[in-house]
Amino acid sequence: MQFGEWTKELFGRKMIVQHGKVAKQSAGSVWVQFGDSVVLATANISDRTIEGVDFVPLTVEYQEKFYAAGKIPGGFIKREGKPSESAILSARLIDRPIRPLFPKYLRNDVQLIVTVLSVDSNTPPDVTGIIAASLALNVSKIPFGGIVAGVRLGYVDGKFVVFPTEEQLEKSKLDIVVAGSKDAITMVEGEAKEVTEEEMVNALMVAHEAIKEIIKFEEEILSQFNVEKMEIEEPKPNETLISKFEEMISEEELRNKLLIKEKLERSSKLKEYRDQILEKLFENVEMEDDEKTLQESLLKEYFDEKTKKLMRKIIIEEGIRADGRRVDEIRPITCEVGVLPRTHGSALFTRGETQSLGIVTLGAPMEEQIVDTIMEEGTKRFILHYNFPPFSVGEVKPLRGPGRREIGHGHLAERALKAVVPSEEDFPYVVRVVSEILESNGSSSMATVCSGSLALMDAGVPIRTHVAGVAMGLIIEDGKEVVLTDIQGLEDHWGDMDFKVAGTRNGITAFQMDCKVAGVGEELLKRALQQAKEARMKILDIMFNTIEKPRESLSPYAPLIVTIEIDPMKVGELIGPGGKVIKSIIKEYDVEISIDDTTGKVSIYGKDQKKVNEAIEYIKTITKDIEVGDVFEGKITRIEPYGIFVELMPGKIGLAHSSKLGEDSKNFKEKYKIGDTIKVIVVNIDENGRIQLGKTN
Repeated sequence: MQFGEWTKELFGRKMIVQHGKVAKQSAGSVWVQFGDSVVLATANISDRTIEGVDFVPLTVEYQEKFYAAGKIPGGFIKREGKPSESAILSARLIDRPIRPLFPKYLRNDVQLIVTVLSVDSNTPPDVTGIIAASLALNVSKIPFGGIVAGVRLGYVDGKFVVFPTEEQLEKSKLDIVVAGSKDAITMVEGEAKEVTEEEMVNALMVAHEAIKEIIKFEEEILSQFNVEKMEIEEPKPNETLISKFEEMISEEELRNKLLIKEKLERSSKLKEYRDQILEKLFENVEMEDDEKTLQESLLKEYFDEKTKKLMRKIIIEEGIRADGRRVDEIRPITCEVGVLPRTHGSALFTRGETQSLGIVTLGAPMEEQIVDTIMEEGTKRFILHYNFPPFSVGEVKPLRGPGRREIGHGHLAERALKAVVPSEEDFPYVVRVVSEILESNGSSSMATVCSGSLALMDAGVPIRTHVAGVAMGLIIEDGKEVVLTDIQGLEDHWGDMDFKVAGTRNGITAFQMDCKVAGVGEELLKRALQQAKEARMKILDIMFNTIEKPRESLSPYAPLIVTIEIDPMKVGELIGPGGKVIKSIIKEYDVEISIDDTTGKVSIYGKDQKKVNEAIEYIKTITKDIEVGDVFEGKITRIEPYGIFVELMPGKIGLAHSSKLGEDSKNFKEKYKIGDTIKVIVVNIDENGRIQLGKTN
């Protein structure tokens, strides 16, 4: 097809899809405009397969171009560099719903690039990118098994809004992105202001109806293409070896090893058992090395599949899990606060074999994170970072910067806690939470929510209430459905759904879901969310028993921040010519000062209470209105035949006429020198603001 253009009105905006006009050398490319947001999605695949990998080598990139928003990038270089955190999060949004739809044995490099060419703040381009990615892959030769779409959903004044505007999102109780196919929701990511489980289910149902409407438009477009897809050659197992391998596996022995409680021991024993059987199987088998390697790999897959089926069978038929828990049982939880002596706040949260160390650091207003993306610019005063070192799972890997997974997990936990963080007016500090994952088997992002909540309270940050998170799973087998509470790694890997719910006693604050099966309906979602709520309440009880509320006072090692207000018209006097006054205060009292020149709000930040108080008094003195009768200890700056000029405060100078110097009036030139201190009283302020002084004792 050379060129095609399709247009449809969707949710109060026009969507325009073009194919065959630009990027024609890509295997698949589409240009999608939704509102005034424009994205170009290109999909390409390498000709050669990659040897030695056991996964689909897919890369999803999301390129933010600053020209799309009419902006020039900041910094010295003035061009786009590595992806911002927001771009990485957008790439993950696109990646998650499409990744499961590639053939299992695809081993050619696949690269999907979504480039943002124009930005409409009322129609963010990240969700448009999901739609564009689906189309680009489907019109290409790349094997891809489905059509997907995504929507953003808000909840304003009791009504759900599909693709809410920027103004509506500011008032919304909900901000979620939902992606899926015609048959099912496959991905959810977002935050909420303590919505109920019922409201969340209703939101997902509304979102799915909107997704189906977009997919109908995609189907209309794709019906005009007749694309020949690449054929993927699946490796052929040796049926004789498979049959012998099957006979050699004892289900009882496999079960015993599967039900070992500890993750590392279970994994080790299963691998040891598998390798023993393989070694025995190949003792008298003669074949080429390449063929042997291939068959060993396929037999290992077969063993994993058999173990997976056994795990699922035990859960469905017996209601018990690999670590012996019931399906709705949470792993043992321990909480500690104040575990680090010199940090501003800390907490250790352990749930089974998952452990997060949360640390809070308080900073001054000027330490806010600067945000400069194509969609947003300004500052951020609540920051959460998540670290996942290799030792947390007993592995050896080089230490690098945070990967996409770490950024995504940290973002989810940040969203969960953001709902309870106090406003800047109530707590003027910049707050940074860091989660160090020390051990992992199950959702470490939800453990981060718990440790972060506890650490905030330990630091004395006046958060409204505790926030807890739990990861839920699902097994669907032989028409039976079992919802699992607090899943561990094995259940996440071999289960049908992974969804994470964080919230307070009053409602949900963050939600994330990835689904591997079709047909998760409304009733099942209700049941799963209710089970998650029950688990969350139990976790909140344990956290409450550890620390009931935020500490009354901050750590002695935390900085001091005191905020005062001055007349906005006096800000210039506080700053002084060329910043002279404020620089001298900062140097003399060892403080940092932040000024809002529109409101007159002044924040003084320091580590010594006495010096902070002295700086406050000095600022109050130099910014207050001088009135008749005020007494000052001033410094003489000039001596003239008719009197002396005295600096009452920086930038404020008055004249003590010789006639007002009392007994010193006749010989004041001999008695006083420039730089001397003199005690004076304000006797008059004329209509031009000139200050007249007199000597006082």
